Amino acid sequence: MDVFEKCQQFGRASVIQLAQAEQMYPYFIPLQSQAGPEVVINGRKMLMFGSNNYLGLTQHPEVIEAAIKAIEKYGTSCTGSRLLNGTLDLHEEFEHELARWLGKEAALVFTTGFQTNLGAISALVGRRDVAIIDRADHASIVDATRLSFGQTVRFKHNDMEDLERLLDQYSRDHGVLIVVDGVFSMEGDLADLPRIVELKRRYGARLFLDDAHGLGVLGPTGRGTAEHFGLLEEVDIIMGTFSKSFASTGGFVAGPADVIWYIKHTARSFLFSASIPPASAAAAYAALRVIQREPERLRRLWHNARVLKEGFERLGLNTGRSQSPIVPIIVGDEFKLGRFWKGLFDRGVYVNAAVAPAVAPGSELIRTSCMATHTDEHLERMLAVVAETARETGLIRD
Repeated sequence: MDVFEKCQQFGRASVIQLAQAEQMYPYFIPLQSQAGPEVVINGRKMLMFGSNNYLGLTQHPEVIEAAIKAIEKYGTSCTGSRLLNGTLDLHEEFEHELARWLGKEAALVFTTGFQTNLGAISALVGRRDVAIIDRADHASIVDATRLSFGQTVRFKHNDMEDLERLLDQYSRDHGVLIVVDGVFSMEGDLADLPRIVELKRRYGARLFLDDAHGLGVLGPTGRGTAEHFGLLEEVDIIMGTFSKSFASTGGFVAGPADVIWYIKHTARSFLFSASIPPASAAAAYAALRVIQREPERLRRLWHNARVLKEGFERLGLNTGRSQSPIVPIIVGDEFKLGRFWKGLFDRGVYVNAAVAPAVAPGSELIRTSCMATHTDEHLERMLAVVAETARETGLIRD
């Protein structure tokens, strides 16, 4: 048997091939402009409602200037891992500020968000430990637990009775790490953090919160899901990424100093990867300063999210349990989803189409997301296009 045989079969008579033939393939579409509220695709200006650029900081002059100055000072790359020649004073200063911002003792910056989960979780979950994860957790969490030497069990999405059942089963004889997303990236709903904290206290577990889509977005000052619920001190480890609100790329964990020190010396994706480039670190650091200094961006983001969600619901569309600027339109059928996505795209609106395994089969959805830099006119055009396309594809009827 040829190891490449599966690759050849993958391209023949697959759903992907059929979608391409019908011009309904919604992935790997190249942008020809900055990732703002409007983008250029194939020479055409389009509305962007499929980005994680929640605060619109990828176009902020201070963020751009910080990246340029970092390149001028440090060059384009550190050319090595943090362990050896790849640590800059910039990295350590940024880590100190992240820890201070979140009220934690220490923080550690990784090269990507995926590597952050991969390294930190696999380092913490040892042979006698158990990771208890939500079934809807991000793929990086799933892969991290696969790489760990411990056991992994999953509880039903946001089902606290199921979580308690597993805690009761495993906490007596094992160290337990509960790992949840703060904001679930496809559906836009939030982890039931108050109940999770209550259970982790009762059973002596630890809590690892992936707040990739919460930091910069939730809480009175943008410090994420834990701040939103008033539980910053109760979350043992907060993980974040720089590719959403922080207008860059990379990731970090923040928590107790001894835990961060341990991860720093045992996380393989940290030890054996080249460090985050100077421009990326400087851009994210500048974004953090802007987040703290310009709270009006957070207020505008939530205004836009409410307008979008309420507009979809007035049309009779199903937005699920979204409690964030991620506002899904649940379609529940792959073919209808493809037609709906293509209708939106042809009318100049870019959104994301989510199918299994990103969502459960039968829960196929269009993922829309807001930016603080969307104007009222952008929102009006978006809702008009969605209404027209939804009627055309039979998702709503007058």
